[in-house]
Amino acid sequence: MDLEKIGKFIAESRKAKNITQQELAEKLGVSDRTIGNWENGRNMPDLSLFKPLCNELGITLNDLMSGEKVKEKEYQEKFEENIVNTIDYSNKKVKKVKLICLLGAISVGLILLIISVLFGIDIIRMRNNELVLFSTWGFKYAPPINIDDVNIENVIKNYLISEDEKNNYYENEKSFVAMRIYLITEDLNNKYYVYAWVLQEKYYLENNALVRDTSTSIPYKFELVKEDNKFIVNDYDIPRDGSYYVKDMKHIFPNSVLRDMDSINTDGTIERLSLEIQNEVNLYFHK
Repeated sequence: MDLEKIGKFIAESRKAKNITQQELAEKLGVSDRTIGNWENGRNMPDLSLFKPLCNELGITLNDLMSGEKVKEKEYQEKFEENIVNTIDYSNKKVKKVKLICLLGAISVGLILLIISVLFGIDIIRMRNNELVLFSTWGFKYAPPINIDDVNIENVIKNYLISEDEKNNYYENEKSFVAMRIYLITEDLNNKYYVYAWVLQEKYYLENNALVRDTSTSIPYKFELVKEDNKFIVNDYDIPRDGSYYVKDMKHIFPNSVLRDMDSINTDGTIERLSLEIQNEVNLYFHK
């Protein structure tokens, strides 16, 4: 199964429907990062999402698993090939966690699941809107690290630090940034929008004593573009203070992000960001 080909086909089909990653994610009940992982070929959608995804993109299940529009005369041949490939792909994922003894059972389960998706037969149970397979065995699938997300966070941090250090007053002054990213979206023009809470502090040494010069704790919306496979901060937006704050927050941030940010002072986020910066400060100034 060619995950990269399937991912590109999902992206092309989505854009042909003039749907953003975030809009598709909301329709399927997943995160936009999940959509990004599919389109970048990092992994496949859960089988339980095959049919809803195809319905939203206006494609067939055969098209999806083939990574292209299947011609009518090749339909049956492709269908049989895709079932074999799906089972083979799933078996390889199981081998990665060394559950070789379960391959036969998983293959049977996948065949039953494919039948349930194709014909609407409720064979596999769902728990908390997630597919449950061998739930009592204690294994839980952990998605791979999204390298783009890591790169985006590093680019934003470096951008904020470089901008802040343009106004250094003390010779040994250094800026530090910690952030919590709530949401990353991509629009049809390949612009990336990052919604995050940023804690930024600046320190310097005076008579060998560590002094904090400034500290800001602000919600940001960053706009990034990708050029030559590198992310660049193009613009950002923050809410104004005072009476404008609530209005600006509603204008800048999606409702899902606003709900999460409501608990910023009680959910431990600020404490975690402060601790992250303090560790970096101690390392930098050898304290």
